[in-house]
Amino acid sequence: MKPALHRIVRVAAAVTGVVALSLASACGSGSGGTASPSQTTDATGTGASSEPISVVASINQWGSLAKQIGGDYVDITSILASSNVEAHDFEAQTADVAKLSKAQVVVANGAGYDAWATKSVTKQTALVTAAGNVGASDGDNPHLWFSKDARNAVAQDLADTYAKLQPDHRDYFDEQLAKWQEQEKTLEQQMKEFASEHKDATYAATESVAYYLLADLGMKDVTPKGYAQAVANDSEPAPADLSAMQQVLEGQQADVLVNNPQEASDTTNMVTGVAHKSDVPVIDVTEQMPEGYDTLTDWIGALVKTFGDSLGGSASASSSAPASPSASSSASSSAS
Repeated sequence: MKPALHRIVRVAAAVTGVVALSLASACGSGSGGTASPSQTTDATGTGASSEPISVVASINQWGSLAKQIGGDYVDITSILASSNVEAHDFEAQTADVAKLSKAQVVVANGAGYDAWATKSVTKQTALVTAAGNVGASDGDNPHLWFSKDARNAVAQDLADTYAKLQPDHRDYFDEQLAKWQEQEKTLEQQMKEFASEHKDATYAATESVAYYLLADLGMKDVTPKGYAQAVANDSEPAPADLSAMQQVLEGQQADVLVNNPQEASDTTNMVTGVAHKSDVPVIDVTEQMPEGYDTLTDWIGALVKTFGDSLGGSASASSSAPASPSASSSASSSAS
């Protein structure tokens, strides 16, 4: 009987040890315990936070794209999100700087457009910039969100960046990217149809906000060089340059006049006034994405449709997106 009793005691002790070890593991924390509720473990054993990735975008154009690619696993804040603010003169406030410094990912435009956004980026923050993705530098036209090359490059960079931060969600980010690419492909097809139908279309511009978009549409810029150069240098056009712009519009050498209402001045008011009197449609194109649009592709698609409506033809009918309120009102009022 005694040997049997000893065996029972040894078994009981072993069971007690296993139970104690299990309890210790379940209650453990830090490197010695299991992952906390906010942590998941991927196939490689790497801990990855299941909390949304904190993303701060300098402007809502890129913020909307960052949201599309990140979907359910990102928390997006766009610092500059109103078309009522003059973007080139914007100065970040203390609260804005704090948001940027705490973000896991900062999405900026670059090319001198939003230098305030990158000054607060720490070494622990992943930085995605449009300029960095396409090789643009300070002094280049900074309105890169209107470039199909920049949009595609930034979308891919965002998907890769998110996947590095949350590798267990890589497939999800790839799926989001693929969905966006289908939308972008539809937009680019619409733009090709526009370019094919309006091969000789021309435009003049009070400011080069839509340069990349109009280049992708195949439209020819007939803005007088002196006028364009003065505006690019933040200078007032000389009287001779204003006269040259007036002649372009009065002679209807430009099929449309592109106006940036966020850069309004006495000069632009005069130029748009001449366009209206000369029956040249005026299309307002803001820098920040206007209210009423959730995605960059929807907004750009609406602008393409507005240009098509102003020029006439069937290419404009390929988009179901509504026209930009400001663009459609300007175009219709000058065409009537």
